[in-house]
Amino acid sequence: MSKTYAYLALGDSYTIGEGVPIYESFPYQTVQLLRKAGYSLYAAEIVAKTGWTTDELQAGIVNSRLLPAYDVVSLLIGVNNQYRGRSLQEYTQQFEALLQQAIGFAGNQEKHVFVLSIPDWGVTPFAKDRNSATIAHEIDAFNAVNRSFAEKYSVNYIDITPGTRLAANDVTLLATDQLHPSGKEYGLWAMKLAGVIQQLIAE
Repeated sequence: MSKTYAYLALGDSYTIGEGVPIYESFPYQTVQLLRKAGYSLYAAEIVAKTGWTTDELQAGIVNSRLLPAYDVVSLLIGVNNQYRGRSLQEYTQQFEALLQQAIGFAGNQEKHVFVLSIPDWGVTPFAKDRNSATIAHEIDAFNAVNRSFAEKYSVNYIDITPGTRLAANDVTLLATDQLHPSGKEYGLWAMKLAGVIQQLIAE
């Protein structure tokens, strides 16, 4: 009998797909792509809320009833730390703790964990009255932290940030709120994630 895989997605608005129908979120699209490729997956289990920072995600995990282990765990968090002007030092400590938890949820199998970089919201119409260069610089600093921990713990790292910056000249990559990604943009993330998961499963 073929195995049915369990996927846990940890994050914030970018994980639940704020501004688009749930079936256009990247965890949902990832599961659909893998199912189309012939794999059996449960619906993605999501611990995420719009506006969550790293510490709020930690609290959300504590308050969730989760399985002992998952076959795939994704972690995308930090934009609200940047948005609220929270310190890089705080993010560094809390992100590492979250990544350690994510590895634990994956049965301590590092290669089953996927860190996604933080999108750059500074290019969106929502941010038109803000300094986009400053936002980009800060997002890059936060991403340098999550990338360094992905390397330290030998987990997968998926850099989606450059693609999100294309929304500066392509409104189809944005949801109607003019801030969050559209289903089209989430689909690009899902293709990247599903592709690496497929390689993992095939090994």
